[in-house]
Amino acid sequence: MNKVKYFFSFYKPHWKLFVFDLSCAFIVAGCNLFYPTIARNIINIYVPRKELDLIFIWSGILLAVYILKLILNYCLQYWGHIVGVRIQGDMRKTMFKKLEKLPYSYYDETKTGTIMSRIINDLMDISELAHHGPEDLFLSMVTFIGAFVIIAMMNIYLALIVFVLIPFILFFLIKRRKKQKEAFRQMRIKTGEINAQVESSISGIRVSKAYGATEHEIEKFNESNISFQQARGEAYRQMGIFNAGINFFSDMLYLIAILAGGVFFYYDLIDSGDFTAFILYITTLITPIRNFIAIFEQIQNGSTGFERFVEIMNEEEEQEDTDAIELKDIHDEIKYENVTFHYGKKDIDEVNYVIKDFSLTIKKGETVALVGPSGGGKTTLCHLLPRFYEIDSGRITIDGVDIRRFTRDSLRKHIGIVAQDVFLFSGTVKENIAYGNLDASDEEIKKAAQLANIDKFIESLPEGYNTYVGERGVKLSGGQKQRISIARAFLKNPEVLILDEATSALDNVTEMQIQDALDKLCVGRTTIVVAHRLSTVKKADRIIVITDKGIVEEGNHEELLKKNGLYASLYKYQFRD
Repeated sequence: MNKVKYFFSFYKPHWKLFVFDLSCAFIVAGCNLFYPTIARNIINIYVPRKELDLIFIWSGILLAVYILKLILNYCLQYWGHIVGVRIQGDMRKTMFKKLEKLPYSYYDETKTGTIMSRIINDLMDISELAHHGPEDLFLSMVTFIGAFVIIAMMNIYLALIVFVLIPFILFFLIKRRKKQKEAFRQMRIKTGEINAQVESSISGIRVSKAYGATEHEIEKFNESNISFQQARGEAYRQMGIFNAGINFFSDMLYLIAILAGGVFFYYDLIDSGDFTAFILYITTLITPIRNFIAIFEQIQNGSTGFERFVEIMNEEEEQEDTDAIELKDIHDEIKYENVTFHYGKKDIDEVNYVIKDFSLTIKKGETVALVGPSGGGKTTLCHLLPRFYEIDSGRITIDGVDIRRFTRDSLRKHIGIVAQDVFLFSGTVKENIAYGNLDASDEEIKKAAQLANIDKFIESLPEGYNTYVGERGVKLSGGQKQRISIARAFLKNPEVLILDEATSALDNVTEMQIQDALDKLCVGRTTIVVAHRLSTVKKADRIIVITDKGIVEEGNHEELLKKNGLYASLYKYQFRD
């Protein structure tokens, strides 16, 4: 990807405003070149000739120029920033859309705080670069070139003397850019890490307090904070070298101007007006050079942020086959055929397979329970069905068709999931239930709540269905959150239901209350139940006992007890006196 071309592609929807911004910058640069020429003419012509009227006329013209600059600078500040804000908004929308399309594996390996840093901090810097970068660079270049050309027109030899220092300045800029860029890149990485540390610590504040680990969290934060300080310090050290160098070269230009101009004036090679104009134009020449300090800082921040933006945009999305079809209905069965899967990258030699050569057939309307010791891949099997992850080999079929032939959206539309770790969005009860069907009416939402046995509780809340649940549903109990997730599943009305440890985090009384809602939810659906509490799977049509070696037992509750195998052993252990 050509990063420069890609960056400027975001200007395309706003090109008219961008051209207007650069036009204002161009006129402002031209205005900056007026004063030395007018001063030169006043000293050389109007004062010696006693032409007071022309002095007032040109002063009036200069006043008009400054008023024009006032208006143009307002346009630069306001409309220029609007360009940056709009580009930032477009980039944020593009990035968020990309994040929504990335596979689960990306979020397994990437910290939330790092993502937040990229979508907020990095894009803020990109916005500043999008506005100030081209504008300031254009303004500085026009002013610099204009001043140099006018100096050359006044006296070519003075211009050449000044020009001698320019290559040294350019060499310094190029040499320092690489080191400064790397320092700012490291600072961005550390910013993401400290954001991730804060996000993790704040999210787990209850756990750290419950376990008396406050000091431990403070120590972890301090480590990240020190690392961040060091990275930021190195970035500013490099910036300090750059700034000091640019200021030194600016001072050298002043020195050369005074020395060379003074010598030329002494030998009558230039007159007093030329000498004055030369000094003023040197000042004009130095201003854009000093501006390069701010411009380079913006470029470093913005380009580093944009590189991190591009990193996300280059991440591989969930891919659909070009001829993918819509899954309309499930008529017969779901089959796992010699499925093999492992987490992590697929191109490494040594892998630890979570599932290997696994086969299972689930008939339409059947309730199948997956039980057994941890590590057998039960939850993973459930995650593979809606294609949260892609299998390494084998295939999973619905009615004989490989699920990779279906679009993900149509596939997932037919699958509902009620998990142990219930996630509620920061919003109202109504909004969280409505996730099951965003087009549902209020009556349908209330009906789903009734089926989940949560309607009476919701109606008892101060604002009923419009009650705010807090971040991640913090204002609700575990059982209440679980019933809202069940209501969400009722509203979705899926053909396939996955219950992944749906009651394992609840007390026995709450579990019994919720089990009734789950039993109603399972009626008429193909259901896959993952459970460690074997009391919840006794009614299953089939119970599949899975270990790290695959399926070791299969049958209903009574049949497996009679076999007196692993299932019977686990059951007796759980219900021992």
